[in-house]
Amino acid sequence: MPLQPFRAMLLALLAWAAMPQALAQQVPLQDKPFAEHKIVLQLSDGDAKKQALVLSVANNLLKAYDPDKVAIEVVAFGPGIDLLLSGSERRKQVESLIAQGVRFDICLNTIDTMERETGKRPEFIPGATPVQVGVGQILFLAENGYTVVRP
Repeated sequence: MPLQPFRAMLLALLAWAAMPQALAQQVPLQDKPFAEHKIVLQLSDGDAKKQALVLSVANNLLKAYDPDKVAIEVVAFGPGIDLLLSGSERRKQVESLIAQGVRFDICLNTIDTMERETGKRPEFIPGATPVQVGVGQILFLAENGYTVVRP
């Protein structure tokens, strides 16, 4: 085997072995086998207007498509997780969307960082799905046919 392909294969293997386990174990896809449209909404902003926009987009998608034919996943990380904390002003809206089949993922890396900085682990809405790496979850979804939208 020539040296270049061998070197490339070795580097790829080393990169794969070094990949954090959290990225290798993303949360499974939604159980919507007949979804014709798959959308992941990225929420990395703590701005109330941006959060309202994400909720509005999710709501509009549910109105525009048969709920069984659309899979909507909101992935919150960084300041975006404020929407999913227990004391969120928009908690009822989030819970209503969850009841309609929208999945809300919350980044545990962000939760861990907040706990280190404040000494207290923030509580989040029980209906939110914890994922270890928010951006990793978005990448996983994109690789599995989801369209990434950042309202």
